[in-house]
Amino acid sequence: MTDLETRMSPPCAPLLRRAAPALFGYAAVRALSLVALAVWSAARGKSPYTLLTARWDSLWYTRVAELGYGYEVRLPNGDIHSNLAFFPLLPWLERLLHAVTPLSYADAGLVVALLASLAAACGIFAVAEWVYGPRVGICAVLLWAVLPVGIVQSMAYSESLFTALAAWSLYAVLTGRWVSAGVLAALAGLTRPVGLAVVAAVWVAGVISFVRNRSARGMHGAHNGEHAPAPAHDAHAGHIANGNGSHETTCAPSSPEGARDTTRAPSLTADAPARRRALGMLLAPLGAAGYVLWVGHRTGKGLLGYLDVQAGWRNGFDGGYAFAAFVADKFTSFPSALAGAGLVIGVALLIWLYVTGVRQRQPVALLVYTGVVLALALCASSYFGSKPRLLMPAFPVLFPLARALARLRTSRAALVTAGVAVATAVYGAFWLNGSGPP
Repeated sequence: MTDLETRMSPPCAPLLRRAAPALFGYAAVRALSLVALAVWSAARGKSPYTLLTARWDSLWYTRVAELGYGYEVRLPNGDIHSNLAFFPLLPWLERLLHAVTPLSYADAGLVVALLASLAAACGIFAVAEWVYGPRVGICAVLLWAVLPVGIVQSMAYSESLFTALAAWSLYAVLTGRWVSAGVLAALAGLTRPVGLAVVAAVWVAGVISFVRNRSARGMHGAHNGEHAPAPAHDAHAGHIANGNGSHETTCAPSSPEGARDTTRAPSLTADAPARRRALGMLLAPLGAAGYVLWVGHRTGKGLLGYLDVQAGWRNGFDGGYAFAAFVADKFTSFPSALAGAGLVIGVALLIWLYVTGVRQRQPVALLVYTGVVLALALCASSYFGSKPRLLMPAFPVLFPLARALARLRTSRAALVTAGVAVATAVYGAFWLNGSGPP
């Protein structure tokens, strides 16, 4: 089968069947990481189960699931750590699973994370496949699996759940399913504060789609004296980017709207997609906005309530000043200067990958989403050790690397991926048995 045929055929086959190789590879990497963690933990006399379910954020989520909101810790320096800082969707799911199964809250959190990580892997494949083809989709999933902090994907944390919701919302945008995109964006907004990135992607893509559709109808009307029906998908749906940034039409079936007779009732076909797009954009911010407003009401501080809660954790957005100062401080002594150089290289690599995505003409929804995730993670004013896992949902930044990996022969790509998987599995076990992800 030629490369063109490979890219043309995926949308015509069931998604899960196409994603099976990616999911199998992802599960293998995660299993390897868990085995490495079990071996390392046994050597250190620690419980891998405890490391995955009962440390740092996972404890806070479990407490919310069991006892609800209202718990806080007052530190000697005056800081107040309130569990209102943790968004509710993960603890809601933990509570639901605990209610319908014999699982404890901690067990439920681990099950949710494991299932969500598979859903995230499938969503990443769907997005990458739609834009670049199935081979890049598989490579993107494997690269996400072998991230140095990939062990977090198997922890009772919210990163996997958020990434799953974000990936499928972006896929819904790319394929013109605006209501689904809005609902998933709202759920992402109930999962983590960075849900703002998904909302921004839906809104920007929606506005651009509206402007382009209106312009197209206007041009068609000027030439033919009638309105043209609005396209069912956004500008990138139904196309796959090739190596030089151009697009080729896929064999995806047209939507029901596109199949209607538009000669008799053009207003109906023009308005229906627009209404769904508007509804999706309306739904997208409801999750994050609803929780922030509820926290403001509960604290009695209105719109500033959630910001005050975050301030109690020393969290904020300062444009990256504190992080830059943190990195600069690393260069004051020789041993720490190596860590500082590593941080500079890591940030530069992220920026280079993002710029490469722009040059490769990634869909605007992906660029907006990735840009906001990177900005919120890198420009936060505290918890610098958390930044690697906060960056993990920015999966589209891996697409340039996935394209490069996909161009290798299968045997060489498998060898490279396996080597990186072993290294990151060992690192994850070492990391979680040490400082771990705060």
